[in-house]
Amino acid sequence: MSLYTPRAFAPQDASAPQKLLSEHPFAILITPGQPEPSISHLPLQYRAGEGEHGVLLGHMARANPHWRRFGEAASTAVFHGPHAYVSPSWYGEPAAAVPTWNYAVAHVHGRAELLADPAETRALLEEMIGRYEADRPEPWALQLQGRALAAMLEAIVGFRLVIERIDTKLKLSQNRSPADRERVIEALRAEGYADALGTAQWMERYAREDS
Repeated sequence: MSLYTPRAFAPQDASAPQKLLSEHPFAILITPGQPEPSISHLPLQYRAGEGEHGVLLGHMARANPHWRRFGEAASTAVFHGPHAYVSPSWYGEPAAAVPTWNYAVAHVHGRAELLADPAETRALLEEMIGRYEADRPEPWALQLQGRALAAMLEAIVGFRLVIERIDTKLKLSQNRSPADRERVIEALRAEGYADALGTAQWMERYAREDS
């Protein structure tokens, strides 16, 4: 499964794929199979220091049959960054343009394997809870113990996806003039909703000529 990426939209900054995986961790995990592929939506924890390209770690309900296909075929995790509609009215010559959509996306390919030790799965849960609770005024912590904790761990399956390749596409108006890119950034800021602001930030980071 290849990602169509015109040269203008290929990331020039080698850190862009890692930032996308780290800043936008909610992914679509796809594993081929018959009569149709298994697809799950879940947060995945990216670790850069393991393996040649890093690994993704996550968990899903044991009742979800998806994990039973991990040994059969390689999986693809699709990460979407910010995205927003771009109006031709924002360009210097709007009559000569058409509407489009700006976005950042990464397809991560690799083989998933189960975490054999329940202690690894618990450590992953603690890591993810710590990440998403750390900035809260009163962070929540996992308090289950004994049989209740064992039952919870038994009800989920932890896994590691060893990354073989990351295909990244940053469609951020790089094919437009610098002046048009600046107009799009300002217009997205004025739109004000979260994805528009996020797309403007990614354009500032990766689509400006001085970036």
